[in-house]
Amino acid sequence: MSLLEELVVTSALDELPRVIDFVAQACETSAVPEDVAFACQLAADEACTNIMEHAYDGRTDGEIRVSCWVSGDQIHLQLRDNGAAFDPGIIETPSLDGNLTDRQIGGLGLHFMRSLMDEVRFEFDPTTGNTVTMTKRFHGAG
Repeated sequence: MSLLEELVVTSALDELPRVIDFVAQACETSAVPEDVAFACQLAADEACTNIMEHAYDGRTDGEIRVSCWVSGDQIHLQLRDNGAAFDPGIIETPSLDGNLTDRQIGGLGLHFMRSLMDEVRFEFDPTTGNTVTMTKRFHGAG
């Protein structure tokens, strides 16, 4: 297992490019295929945006810790924050059918993350806060 440097950013939306660049660099350093790296970048963008907008409710003074590591044929992304607790069980599976104006708002980000990654796991601890860990399998360099 190779642990890469951890990135710490604030919860300001203008930090998103730093998170995406960090994930891209981690994937490149670990010879992760381009399609897998792209999925990881999109999933990290969505997870980080959710933390900024929901866990920190738009506040810019929060902290987000981003870690990436490879173990075998899997890349793992982990984002940790101390914002409001998140329970993914309360998010209904979004309807992807029908008219856009009839669809319920919300839930697409979580659906998007789960579609991009092979595993998405959420944990909450009153002391350490929220942790989302996402895993994507890959085979060889691309």
